[in-house]
Amino acid sequence: MTARAARRVIFSADDFGLSESVNEAVERAHRDGLLSTASLMVSAPAAADAVARARRLPGLRVGLHLVVIEGRAALPPARIPHLVGPDGWFPSDQWRLGLRYFFSPVVRRELAREIEAQFEGFAATGLRLDHANAHKHMHLHPTVGRMLIEAGLRHGLRAIRVPAEPQRPLRAADGTRTGPGGRALLLWTRLLRAQARRARLATTECCFGLAWSGQMREARVARLVAHLPPGLSEIYFHPAARPDPLLARLMPGYAQEAELATLLGGDLVRALEAHGVVTAGWPDA
Repeated sequence: MTARAARRVIFSADDFGLSESVNEAVERAHRDGLLSTASLMVSAPAAADAVARARRLPGLRVGLHLVVIEGRAALPPARIPHLVGPDGWFPSDQWRLGLRYFFSPVVRRELAREIEAQFEGFAATGLRLDHANAHKHMHLHPTVGRMLIEAGLRHGLRAIRVPAEPQRPLRAADGTRTGPGGRALLLWTRLLRAQARRARLATTECCFGLAWSGQMREARVARLVAHLPPGLSEIYFHPAARPDPLLARLMPGYAQEAELATLLGGDLVRALEAHGVVTAGWPDA
């Protein structure tokens, strides 16, 4: 079996920097569990704490979790008044934002400015840029994806998440069926993959965590490992060490402590060993 055909998996965490509870979970999951990679929100409330932890963990690979929806911008509101409110936060209406990002020239100019600022903010941490993706996968929007790639290349970006989640492994793991919406999303990811390929950015073949977002419990993830397709996959999580008000407001119903337990759990380790799946990182893409 060739290295490309072998089954390899990146275990990653989103929202690094959102709160100290998330940061603690990332640190524990990397130090004591299977987590190899985290995606940093550079302007989130606990970003400084996340960076300090990452500097203590040289083996933790860190990328940019670009925020252009439901989060704090890097630039002050006066510089991007068409993007954010007076509080500096992006709105949560994904459909409306998508239309504005596509059709409004003034919004696109401010969006490009903000995306560049977030990459500059990551560079200022001194951490090596491992990869990039976007909060709520807004880089699937062709304008956001293009701007992320263009800014990223100026900052040494080499890998990008393409959230292509095939249905067959999910059905085999626990009967999950994502239906027409899931199939349509999988087809839509081809646009981002084509953008990444033209830019010569590394991607994984598959990415898991969409259908089970916030519910990445150990038993189902261990079963998923048995059905991973050949090549490199990413399985991403939203772990937290404990509940906090911000997480409750932004992600109601997410079992974040259970997701941390999954990354620390022995069942997942045993599943990897039993099915010959090797843990990996973005440099292996």
